[in-house]
Amino acid sequence: MNKICNFCGNKNFTEKNVNYIYKRDDKYLMVNNVPCEECNFCGEQYFKAEVLKKIESDYNDIYLSGKKVVKEIIVPVEEFANL
Repeated sequence: MNKICNFCGNKNFTEKNVNYIYKRDDKYLMVNNVPCEECNFCGEQYFKAEVLKKIESDYNDIYLSGKKVVKEIIVPVEEFANL
């Protein structure tokens, strides 16, 4: 079965590794080098379910079980209305 992008209808994809940001309950996890297929026309990214489940599991291990992470960063936050 041929794949078709749900957003633009393109049939050409590239396998690549990307940065993925997972957010839940105002807490974030940035994961580097996550495998996906990316639409060559519009750039929409498609992830396998097992990849997303692994990220969610890692999030739980970090925030619920205290797993140590490779690196932490500080990110400034602004409200658009205040700019």
